[in-house]
Amino acid sequence: MPDDPPRGAVQVRIFDSVVRMIAGAILHSHEVAEKVGLGPSDAQFLTLLQVHGPLTPGRLAELSGLTSGTVTGVVDRLERAGYARRDRSSDDRRRVVVSRVEEKVRHDMGPLYEGYGQALHELLGRYDDEQLAVIADFTARLAHP
Repeated sequence: MPDDPPRGAVQVRIFDSVVRMIAGAILHSHEVAEKVGLGPSDAQFLTLLQVHGPLTPGRLAELSGLTSGTVTGVVDRLERAGYARRDRSSDDRRRVVVSRVEEKVRHDMGPLYEGYGQALHELLGRYDDEQLAVIADFTARLAHP
């Protein structure tokens, strides 16, 4: 169709939208962290624990790019605030794993993310099953290149 924008222009629009979405998510995460008395790194660790499940401090350091000393400080803050806990690994009692305290996270942070979840649900409701499959494929590939 002659009125369709060129493929390159559509790709630029998609790229720009993804960058804006990432920036918006980061800024909202920082806002939520501030409202519950955490720092931005603290909130990102909670996200890492949500995505990956319980992690050792060493793995948190690898995923975050932070030093082990910084990781210890973040985990200490999360533990004091009640958002994370340290446990001994069931496989190796010498190892420590860090887990989210889901009830506390859900109670304190859930309401602050609720609007985003509702807006996303409503937005996805505008698309048919075939379109949702394409969106799901795109977002999965975007998250795991």
